[in-house]
Amino acid sequence: MGFLDLTTDSGLTLLTGWLATRSYIIGHSPSQADVAVYKAIKSAPDSAKYPHTARWYKHIASFEDEFATLSGDASKSYTAYGPDEAEATETPEKAPAAEEGGDDDEVDLFGSDDEEEDAEAVRVREERLAAYREKKSAKPKTTAKSVVTMDVKPWDDETDMAALEAAVRSIEKDGLVWGASKLVPVGFGIKKLQINLVIEDDKISLSDLEEEIQAFEDHVQSTDIAAMQKL
Repeated sequence: MGFLDLTTDSGLTLLTGWLATRSYIIGHSPSQADVAVYKAIKSAPDSAKYPHTARWYKHIASFEDEFATLSGDASKSYTAYGPDEAEATETPEKAPAAEEGGDDDEVDLFGSDDEEEDAEAVRVREERLAAYREKKSAKPKTTAKSVVTMDVKPWDDETDMAALEAAVRSIEKDGLVWGASKLVPVGFGIKKLQINLVIEDDKISLSDLEEEIQAFEDHVQSTDIAAMQKL
């Protein structure tokens, strides 16, 4: 048993026929069979051309973070699962139409089985999604930070660099920490202030911070970001 090459039209057509009456490759819940077939497809199928495969693919994608925990043998290839080609493409015989005046109480047993299977699949899916959301929400959120080296240039060699640095460090904000600094010669007796700082990315805008520093126009000619890296 097994599907054809799932990167081809014939393979996806075969899979779509198999999934027309199924929520999963085998059984009533996602398993390593679904993982193996999902990985073999490579990319999301065309929903217009392969509707049942596209529906199944989108559903299995919601379990990507849990693939390793799903039941089944992860060592098997996708060709170990699914039907023979003839089995999947075979058109089921339709039950003869009830004769006029026949028994109205007859039950479509196949229809009932499908409904029960779909209801069970929905229940399992919702339980797993709820557990995944709870697990994800419980993870502590990390604060994104960056280490920045900023150059602050004075007007000329007569600028009071101590006063310039004091003005820069006077800026206090939540999510901003000033670090070490030094004076770096730039020529003609002029030195620039090179200062390190750590910022919380969600709280501090570097462009706004530079504008605020440049507002000390008695001392500051311009600013530049010399280096930046994420923590």
